[in-house]
Amino acid sequence: MNTVVSYQTKDAIAILTLNSPPVNGLAQTVRQGIKDAFEKATADDDVKAMVITSSGKIFCGGADVTEFGSPLATARPILPELFNQLESSSKPIVAAINSLALGGGCELALACDYRVAHANAKIGLPEVKLGLIPGAGGTQRLPRIAGVEMALQMIVSGESVNAEQALASGIVDAIIDADIHFLDAVIDYAKSLVANGAAIKSCADLRIDTSKVDDNFFNDFRKSIARKTRGFYAPECAIKAVEGGCELSLNEGLALEKALFIQCLESTQARAQQHLFFAERAATKIPGINAAIPARAISKVAIIGSGTMGGGIAMNFANAGIETTILDLNAEALERGMGVIRKNYEVSAKRGRLSAAQVEERMALLKSTCDYSDLGDMDLVIEAVFENMDVKKKVFSALDSVCKPGAILATNTSTLDVNEIAAITSRPNDVIGLHFFSPANVMKLLEIVRGADTADDVLITAINLAKTIHKVPVVAGVCWGFIGNRILEPYAREAMRLMLEGASPAQIDRVLYDFGLAMGLPSMIDLAGIDVGYLVRQGNVQACYGRDPSYAIVCDELYKLGRYGQKTGRGMYIYEGRDKKEDPEVVALATRLAKEHGISQREISDQEILERTIYMLINEGAQVLEDGISYRSGDIDTVYCNGYGFPAHRGGPMQYADEIGLQTVVDALEKYRVSLGEYGEEWFKSAPLLKKLAAEGKSFKEFSQ
Repeated sequence: MNTVVSYQTKDAIAILTLNSPPVNGLAQTVRQGIKDAFEKATADDDVKAMVITSSGKIFCGGADVTEFGSPLATARPILPELFNQLESSSKPIVAAINSLALGGGCELALACDYRVAHANAKIGLPEVKLGLIPGAGGTQRLPRIAGVEMALQMIVSGESVNAEQALASGIVDAIIDADIHFLDAVIDYAKSLVANGAAIKSCADLRIDTSKVDDNFFNDFRKSIARKTRGFYAPECAIKAVEGGCELSLNEGLALEKALFIQCLESTQARAQQHLFFAERAATKIPGINAAIPARAISKVAIIGSGTMGGGIAMNFANAGIETTILDLNAEALERGMGVIRKNYEVSAKRGRLSAAQVEERMALLKSTCDYSDLGDMDLVIEAVFENMDVKKKVFSALDSVCKPGAILATNTSTLDVNEIAAITSRPNDVIGLHFFSPANVMKLLEIVRGADTADDVLITAINLAKTIHKVPVVAGVCWGFIGNRILEPYAREAMRLMLEGASPAQIDRVLYDFGLAMGLPSMIDLAGIDVGYLVRQGNVQACYGRDPSYAIVCDELYKLGRYGQKTGRGMYIYEGRDKKEDPEVVALATRLAKEHGISQREISDQEILERTIYMLINEGAQVLEDGISYRSGDIDTVYCNGYGFPAHRGGPMQYADEIGLQTVVDALEKYRVSLGEYGEEWFKSAPLLKKLAAEGKSFKEFSQ
């Protein structure tokens, strides 16, 4: 018998046990094992029912991602055929869902006659997050079992439901309490089915019940998710599969699902989203470092600074149950910051995301102080003060004198030299950059900056800690801006230059938004604060202004006018709350400044805006990769999709370049290098790595350090 699926019988019940750790992925060997065990049970007259269960902590995590793109993924038995075979069983089959049943694991359970869940089980169809739809019956069986509304919500969102929700919607038939031996209870359940002559159940005998939804249901559903799914292909395919299934038999619905699944599978979006899936996992693997190195214990954390960033960072640790102390030398600011944290939690409670008790539990984990001497027993201290080297050095000097040996000292700097900060201490091996993104309690990305002397176990601790606080970690080397902000700089430079050449903020925003970005550069500047960007540039004057006196001059002038963006009601736009309208004064300002700097204005095409901004991201990304600041191109994509609003359905700037071809990017840069005169000669030279890979017909993905 296949070793990844074991077979035994007990009291006339055949027990088919999935045993392919870590997640019981449905690899070809597992599929064959299920088929063989099923056929053995079917042929045994002494077997009256079957139970499919798991030997591990997970029932089944779905398709084996290691088979993606390989011949094994389509090697027989393929999942749709296997699940159809299970559904046609002459003997009842019970799925014993002991924990997670995701993707193909959920579809496996749906093909069974009955489903019994552990009280802590979760069930879901997350394929949409990989640019796909369920391809083994999920879009047809789930709405027949749970109803069209629940099915559509689960499939299109990709989110899981818990055992209670699954029971209420009919996805599972029973829940086994956590304190009862699960498998024995499921076997007893199967025996009771046999004893009571329970019916064999098949979705082939069911139609999707549409009696509870009106004629506008599907269109209304589309409108309700339009903003969240903007630009994504798979959600609409999922809706079409369920909507079409309402009028079709199961077999006809499965044929529709197959056609739509193939359309998704062959799309650029599926490649992009699967690239991100693997890139996020690869980002935690650091060349030359053994991941098994013991991490340092982190049970007490301190945050220096009680402002928006410091408070947001502190919330991450409180949310994870870690005792956290916030230090601010200004007592009034500290009290105000603690109040903001409480207000944030109370807002979450009003929205039903937290209970009142959970609010108090988290606030109880947060302490405050104005005295550095209170930080002597901290395991990790994160500095989140003003972005100024002198200020940060003073903080680290103080921390060096009070923190215990082995404490990790981290800076939240977004651009400054981590090595220079570390050098002010007597323990540079304990210093690391932990760059959170604002709002820190919401944004998923954590850019971990590895200093020249950062100890390996400090780096491993940071990566593990990121997972603990539910962040996506990416390790970067030391340079101005690290990965994210360094690459952002030329993108922002071009957007601002395009305004001087004749494009309006609204046109630039529209082009970038239509490309799929969460917002265009002008809107992002207003949101982040024009004052923030100005002060960052003042800390890097030579790099920003030394080569181009017109650099970001529109933003600099707005700063001088006190127009800082949303916070002051005027920036690139005029704001009433978050509603904005175009400001002709900004266009006039750009025209005046262009004339003063000898820049000719003209009509700018949407294509030029797209190429001069997005291709600049790619070009600088290539340089970051060549410089060794990023270990792999997927790290850059992970940063941009999780921290900068780059559309996941394009996979990040480097994946997008791989998709359109690196030569396409080189050709466009060369076009602008020639057509833009001295400015083009200065800024539009292709990065050597980009030119080299393009000439060799290779992709960024093929490059490794």
